Amino acid sequence: MRKLTYYVASTIDGFIATEEGSVDFFPVGGDHGPAITAQFPETLPTKVREARGIDKRNANFDTVLMGRKTHDFGVRTGTSSPYAHLRQFVVSTTLPENPDPAVELISADPLERVRELKRDKGLGIWLCGGGELAQVLLPEIDQIFLKLYPIVLGRGRPLFGSGSRLPEAARFRVITSRVFEDGVAFVKYSRIR
Repeated sequence: MRKLTYYVASTIDGFIATEEGSVDFFPVGGDHGPAITAQFPETLPTKVREARGIDKRNANFDTVLMGRKTHDFGVRTGTSSPYAHLRQFVVSTTLPENPDPAVELISADPLERVRELKRDKGLGIWLCGGGELAQVLLPEIDQIFLKLYPIVLGRGRPLFGSGSRLPEAARFRVITSRVFEDGVAFVKYSRIR
C-alpha cells in the first residue's frame, strides 16, 4: 500500500505560512536546499524544475494533494497546474469545477479518496499543504517529512490547522534527522500504528 507523506516546511513554533498565506519568510539558499532537492526532486514546482534544468524521474512521489489555499498560492504565481510532473489533486468544497484539466478536484470526503489512492499502485502520495487539510487527513498520514527552520513567527497558519478537531493524539517516531549548516533541520517521522 502506498504511503501518504506530509512533506512541509515549518517554523520552530509550528507555522507553515503567515496568516495571509505568505511563505516569503522562509530563507532561500543555504546548504539544505540542494541536499533536500537532490533527494526529493519532484517536490519542486514544474516551472522551477524546468528553470533549474532538473529532469530527474520522480523518486518518492507520483501524486500530490493540496488544499485550495495551497493551490491558490500557485495560481498567484501564474500556474493552475503547479506540479504537472505529478498526478495533482486539489481538495476544496468551494471550487465549482476543476481549476485545470491536469488537476483533479476532490470536493467530498477527502479521507475516503486518500484511502482509494493509497490502494493504487505507484510511488508515494505527497500532501504538500495546507495545515487544515493535514488536520483532516491526519488519520491517513503515514509519514511527516519536516523542514524545520530556525524561525519563530509568533502567529500564522499552523502545521495542523487551528482548532481542536483532532480525534486523538497521533504518535510518530523519528526515522532520520539531519541538521544543516544553515540551521535548517530535516526530520523524517514515521507513524506508530
